[in-house]
Amino acid sequence: MKLWSRKWVGSKNPRKQRKYRYNAPLHIIRKFMSVRLSKDLKQKYGKRNLPVRKGDLVKVIVGEFKGRVAKVTRVSLVNHSVYVEGVVNVKRDGTKLTRPIDPSNLLITELNMEDKYRKKILERK
Repeated sequence: MKLWSRKWVGSKNPRKQRKYRYNAPLHIIRKFMSVRLSKDLKQKYGKRNLPVRKGDLVKVIVGEFKGRVAKVTRVSLVNHSVYVEGVVNVKRDGTKLTRPIDPSNLLITELNMEDKYRKKILERK
Protein backbone atom coordinates (compact mmCIF):
# COMPACT_ATOMS: atom_id res chain seq x y z
CA MET A 1 0.00 0.00 0.00
CA LYS A 2 1.19 3.50 -0.79
CA LEU A 3 2.02 5.72 2.17
CA TRP A 4 1.50 8.98 0.34
CA SER A 5 0.51 10.17 -3.11
CA ARG A 6 0.12 13.66 -4.55
CA LYS A 7 -3.10 12.54 -6.25
CA TRP A 8 -4.93 12.16 -2.92
CA VAL A 9 -5.14 15.94 -2.52
CA GLY A 10 -7.56 16.04 -5.45
CA SER A 11 -9.99 13.68 -3.76
CA LYS A 12 -13.24 14.86 -2.18
CA ASN A 13 -13.27 11.85 0.10
CA PRO A 14 -12.54 13.02 3.69
CA ARG A 15 -10.78 9.75 4.47
CA LYS A 16 -8.30 10.31 1.65
CA GLN A 17 -7.84 13.96 2.66
CA ARG A 18 -6.91 12.92 6.20
CA LYS A 19 -4.60 10.23 4.84
CA TYR A 20 -2.93 12.84 2.60
CA ARG A 21 -2.27 15.14 5.57
CA TYR A 22 -1.14 12.50 8.07
CA ASN A 23 1.23 10.69 5.71
CA ALA A 24 2.63 13.71 3.86
CA PRO A 25 6.40 14.27 3.80
CA LEU A 26 7.85 17.15 5.85
CA HIS A 27 8.33 19.53 2.91
CA ILE A 28 4.58 19.29 2.20
CA ILE A 29 3.60 19.50 5.89
CA ARG A 30 5.50 22.81 6.09
CA LYS A 31 2.89 24.31 3.75
CA PHE A 32 0.12 23.09 6.08
CA MET A 33 1.79 25.09 8.85
CA SER A 34 0.81 28.38 7.23
CA VAL A 35 -0.72 31.04 9.45
CA ARG A 36 -2.81 34.01 8.35
CA LEU A 37 -1.21 37.45 8.36
CA SER A 38 -2.67 40.48 10.12
CA LYS A 39 -4.32 43.19 7.98
CA ASP A 40 -1.31 45.52 7.93
CA LEU A 41 1.13 42.69 7.04
CA LYS A 42 -1.26 41.48 4.36
CA GLN A 43 -1.28 44.92 2.74
CA LYS A 44 2.48 45.35 3.12
CA TYR A 45 3.51 42.01 1.58
CA GLY A 46 0.51 41.21 -0.63
CA LYS A 47 0.17 37.71 0.81
CA ARG A 48 -2.65 36.13 2.79
CA ASN A 49 -0.61 33.65 4.83
CA LEU A 50 2.94 32.42 5.44
CA PRO A 51 4.49 29.34 7.06
CA VAL A 52 5.03 30.16 10.73
CA ARG A 53 8.59 30.30 12.09
CA LYS A 54 10.25 30.36 15.47
CA GLY A 55 10.45 33.99 16.62
CA ASP A 56 7.28 35.22 14.89
CA LEU A 57 4.89 37.25 17.04
CA VAL A 58 1.45 35.62 16.90
CA LYS A 59 -1.98 36.22 18.35
CA VAL A 60 -4.13 33.30 19.48
CA ILE A 61 -7.57 33.72 17.89
CA VAL A 62 -9.46 30.64 19.06
CA GLY A 63 -9.48 28.60 22.24
CA GLU A 64 -8.72 28.92 25.93
CA PHE A 65 -5.84 31.34 25.34
CA LYS A 66 -7.77 33.59 22.91
CA GLY A 67 -6.38 37.12 22.65
CA ARG A 68 -2.89 36.26 23.91
CA VAL A 69 -0.04 37.78 21.88
CA ALA A 70 3.35 36.12 22.22
CA LYS A 71 6.40 34.75 20.37
CA VAL A 72 6.54 31.33 18.79
CA THR A 73 9.01 29.17 20.70
CA ARG A 74 8.82 26.01 18.61
CA VAL A 75 7.17 24.67 15.44
CA SER A 76 6.62 20.92 15.27
CA LEU A 77 6.04 19.59 11.76
CA VAL A 78 5.65 16.04 13.05
CA ASN A 79 2.80 17.00 15.43
CA HIS A 80 1.34 19.70 13.09
CA SER A 81 1.46 22.16 15.99
CA VAL A 82 2.94 25.47 17.12
CA TYR A 83 4.19 26.24 20.63
CA VAL A 84 3.77 29.81 21.93
CA GLU A 85 5.33 31.54 24.97
CA GLY A 86 3.00 31.71 27.95
CA VAL A 87 0.56 29.11 26.62
CA VAL A 88 1.08 26.45 29.29
CA ASN A 89 -0.79 23.89 31.34
CA VAL A 90 0.09 23.66 35.02
CA LYS A 91 0.12 20.12 36.33
CA ARG A 92 -0.99 19.14 39.80
CA ASP A 93 2.59 19.01 41.07
CA GLY A 94 3.24 22.54 39.76
CA THR A 95 5.28 21.69 36.65
CA LYS A 96 4.43 23.61 33.51
CA LEU A 97 3.84 22.00 30.13
CA THR A 98 3.82 23.99 26.90
CA ARG A 99 0.53 23.53 25.10
CA PRO A 100 0.46 22.83 21.36
CA ILE A 101 -1.74 25.07 19.21
CA ASP A 102 -3.01 24.35 15.73
CA PRO A 103 -1.74 26.90 13.16
CA SER A 104 -5.31 27.60 12.00
CA ASN A 105 -6.00 29.17 15.41
CA LEU A 106 -3.24 31.78 15.10
CA LEU A 107 -2.66 35.14 13.40
CA ILE A 108 0.83 36.49 12.66
CA THR A 109 1.17 40.09 13.88
CA GLU A 110 4.94 40.50 13.43
CA LEU A 111 7.38 38.51 11.29
CA ASN A 112 10.82 37.29 12.29
CA MET A 113 12.98 38.67 9.46
CA GLU A 114 16.37 37.26 10.52
CA ASP A 115 16.28 34.67 7.73
CA LYS A 116 17.56 35.99 4.39
CA TYR A 117 15.51 33.41 2.43
CA ARG A 118 12.29 34.60 4.01
CA LYS A 119 13.15 38.18 2.99
CA LYS A 120 13.64 37.02 -0.60
CA ILE A 121 10.27 35.25 -0.62
CA LEU A 122 8.50 38.39 0.60
CA GLU A 123 10.33 40.70 -1.82
CA ARG A 124 9.37 38.56 -4.82
CA LYS A 125 5.81 39.89 -4.96
